[in-house]
Amino acid sequence: MPTPSPATNWRIQARSFGRILLHRGDITRIDTKAIVNAANSSLLGGGGVDGAIHRAGGPEILEACRKLRASHYGSGLVTGEAVLTTAGRLPARYVIHTVGPVWNGGHLHEPELLANCYRNSLQLAQEKGVASVAFPSISTGIYGYPKPDAAAIAVQEVRQFMRLHAQPQEVVFVVFDEESFTLYEQALQ
Repeated sequence: MPTPSPATNWRIQARSFGRILLHRGDITRIDTKAIVNAANSSLLGGGGVDGAIHRAGGPEILEACRKLRASHYGSGLVTGEAVLTTAGRLPARYVIHTVGPVWNGGHLHEPELLANCYRNSLQLAQEKGVASVAFPSISTGIYGYPKPDAAAIAVQEVRQFMRLHAQPQEVVFVVFDEESFTLYEQALQ
């Protein structure tokens, strides 16, 4: 993610909703045990959040992703699934990679696939004993998922999971723009 210049009137915003936090900022700087990467199916880096995580985390993340490709995901990671790697030089200890759906008007099971991204990432965090996880707004960039719908699904899935499980103890939604912050804030209230 690009670092905004002072001319953009950038300011960090944060709000707490119990065990769920909302933060406007750069996910690569969040100090949680894991951050979620809105990855592409190749697991080899890309644009947007995926590229920012790979750049900030360094070559260790790419190397771990290459090993996953060689051992289990030769055809790439399936949309909605999640895998865990090191976080390299990031403040987080782990990166959970998940592939969000490309928006096609909602006719190709996109809501279910997006919900699976959150569910499977949280399940993986729980299995690994990860106490805190940060999520970007999955699929709302180049994949074109409508931001209001994506925020509603994200909040619903995280709340439902956290009602039933003690781990992760904390989830942080990290958004980059004012519009997304407002949408998540509304969905969380």
